Amino acid sequence: MEKKFDWKNLFFIVPFLLLISISLLLMYHAGFISNLYQNHFEKQLLWFGIGFLVLIFFHFFPIQYLFKYSLFFYIFNVLLLILVLFIGKNINGAKAWIDLKYFSFQPSEFMKVSYSLYLAYLCSKKKFFRWRDEIKFLLYVLLLFAIPAILVFLEPDTGAIIFYFFITLVLLWNSRIHKRWFVIFGILVISLISGFFYLFFWQKDLLISLIGTTFFYRVDRLFALGSGMQIENALIAIGSAPLWRFSLTETGIYIPEAPTDFAFALTSNVLGITGNVLILLAFLLLDFYFIHYAKKIKKKEYRLFLYAFLVIFIFSQLINISMNIGIFPIIGIPLPFISYGGSSTIVLFIFLGIIFQSTKKKLK
Repeated sequence: MEKKFDWKNLFFIVPFLLLISISLLLMYHAGFISNLYQNHFEKQLLWFGIGFLVLIFFHFFPIQYLFKYSLFFYIFNVLLLILVLFIGKNINGAKAWIDLKYFSFQPSEFMKVSYSLYLAYLCSKKKFFRWRDEIKFLLYVLLLFAIPAILVFLEPDTGAIIFYFFITLVLLWNSRIHKRWFVIFGILVISLISGFFYLFFWQKDLLISLIGTTFFYRVDRLFALGSGMQIENALIAIGSAPLWRFSLTETGIYIPEAPTDFAFALTSNVLGITGNVLILLAFLLLDFYFIHYAKKIKKKEYRLFLYAFLVIFIFSQLINISMNIGIFPIIGIPLPFISYGGSSTIVLFIFLGIIFQSTKKKLK
């Protein structure tokens, strides 16, 4: 007997297709902004096509093996992160892409999947009988986090490190580990951050001698909120946009990196404020859909993997839109299913493919 269509899935399908449609409109428009973006529409269409093939692939793939052998995926991804430091393609000062002639990919994006798989598997299986077991486990998780974080920092890619960090916190919180460790960790983090800010604002010479000039100025740029041509033009584009427009060929306010970091502001140029509102509503529906979807997932490692996806998905929305309105530093976080990018888009589809398979009866 065929399974009846669940009408609740429309809360995923409709906003999901809306975001993809807006993305393709933006990429088509980007071709009129600069010759650098001439092929963005065709490439983005290709990434979405590959993404749907990924969904079909995972429909037939026994995903329990992904969790069982997740350590090997993690190790392989670490090797890719090491490799990119030696042979990586330098784009905008970051050596984060491996170029394979016909296409390039970003290992730090795929590490989000590998790390989430392995950490979800660990946190769901590990049991603790003594506090020493918890310490050993925490030190092991710290090592798992530190290896990709340090390698990605060297690229540099600050955004990916933020995601690794919050994935770690959320999955540990939902593990069997005692919550006292979060109190201890919170006190430690607050103390370190307070000490760092003291040195940054009042003892800059000492801080530079400790961390070096390069890292200091990377941090210093993070505090330059609301300044620079990108932010200023993005704010003008959003602030001056009419309620509605449909302009695919008129370039409007020029925004550097418009198809990637500033796709939300670019939407104002193409569709007006209505386009921005549609994006916000689509994300709101998808966020609630996935939060509700977690209730369907019985096996803990699959549910934790969904939590990791929610960290990436929701934080990407919040950070990217905050970047566009000048209240968060520009750290290269794409807007999910909107911004141009092959690696980030395909990684999202991989997450979706695994998550949607996690409710199959044979997997419960």
